[in-house]
Amino acid sequence: MDFKAIVFDAYGTLFDVNSAAEKCKHKIGDKWEAFANFWRTTQLEYTWLRSLMKRHKNFWQITEDSLDKSMKIFNIDKNMKSELLNLYKVLSPYPEVKEVLTDLKKKNLKLAILSNGTPDLIKGLVSSNNLDAFDDLFSIEEVKIYKPDSKVYDLPVNKYKVQPKEVVFLSANTWDVSGGGNFGYNAVWVNRNNSHFDNLDYKPKKEIKNLKGLLEIV
Repeated sequence: MDFKAIVFDAYGTLFDVNSAAEKCKHKIGDKWEAFANFWRTTQLEYTWLRSLMKRHKNFWQITEDSLDKSMKIFNIDKNMKSELLNLYKVLSPYPEVKEVLTDLKKKNLKLAILSNGTPDLIKGLVSSNNLDAFDDLFSIEEVKIYKPDSKVYDLPVNKYKVQPKEVVFLSANTWDVSGGGNFGYNAVWVNRNNSHFDNLDYKPKKEIKNLKGLLEIV
């Protein structure tokens, strides 16, 4: 297949969504990971519910709303809210990300991020981690609805004037892989945690443990 673009999900695929809470685990204690997972799950649920209700809020507002609920559930000190939110703006990338992007940049392919995050959030993550390989940073704010709506997956296709089948799309989130795959992308599952794939009428073209596996595909 003659691929024209490689498009990455951001949260959980390039950047470790649990790294904000992990950096505070000395304050949160042993429950930090359960808290981080609950925050992430609530955050995603809010994106889907708001899309269905047509009550859009941007991803930063949703991140704050879901944090408020999570802090109450896990009885986290309210004074930590600002610290956790600031750390979310500078999430750590996974160890292999920069090396893989450097290798991919040598190929004649468009490299992009397609994310629920706001433009400022995505730019901040890329900048704070010195990831300068990307041609474009696509945000759902262009269409005001969250993944897995097809309007989101259409953004790179429209920009690059390509067919969905000419795009390799990578996500660690099975629902996102299914969304992109059902749209027509060559969707690859980055299965970092040895998880099981959801039953959503799509099987990923490839399954890799981390982004290094991508180099064997393209």
